[in-house]
Amino acid sequence: MTRHGNLAREAHRRIIGMMFEGELRPGDALREAALGARLGMSRTPVREAIKRIESEGLAAAQGRSIRVRRLPARDVEEIFFLRLQLEPALARAATHLAASRLDRLETRIRSLKKAGPDREDTQWEIDDALHDMLAEPSGNQTARAVLTTLRQRTCGFDHIQLPERFLQSCDEHLAIIAAVRAGQPDGLEAALKQHLENARDAILARLREWPRDLKDSDPKDSDPKDGGTVGNE
Repeated sequence: MTRHGNLAREAHRRIIGMMFEGELRPGDALREAALGARLGMSRTPVREAIKRIESEGLAAAQGRSIRVRRLPARDVEEIFFLRLQLEPALARAATHLAASRLDRLETRIRSLKKAGPDREDTQWEIDDALHDMLAEPSGNQTARAVLTTLRQRTCGFDHIQLPERFLQSCDEHLAIIAAVRAGQPDGLEAALKQHLENARDAILARLREWPRDLKDSDPKDSDPKDGGTVGNE
């Protein structure tokens, strides 16, 4: 990954963290210049991070601004409802995947598990590779596209935001690969469902930790030094 891409991912991670710590509140505008100064970055990676956050549903356009919004628990429940309907059903066709392909992905997962949770880019590459690999043999391109969009909606909840999920998620991925190797559609479906349910529950628990005293209405713009809005109008 390029240095520019790494900076955008780092900006994304830190801005999301500011949201969950209450430094950025629902209604606050995400200003590129102010955030860039705060993060010690140029506006370009910050702009990309803001776009990603908006695509994930954690910010929304209001007039000329992109403002923080609280991702409703209902949204998460609806996203995972759809994923739980689609992914296990599509994955049943994945039990004939080539062993060499499974070997490569398993090696990457084990290396990631050994290295630890600091490599967000590697985590998401592996997660996307696994889930898309499971859907690919179904031949349903529309469903694959839908699932990609659904995964993007919750990708703000990475292993940096959910550190307790890191080792568990790696083990769940390995269990899914083992079920594919065994050629057991029922076992694969069960392992994938458990993985998705655990991910859903962890995200919902994290949302419950979002500071309770935050107002969802748009605050008046104020100086970031005073604890007010930071971002780009």
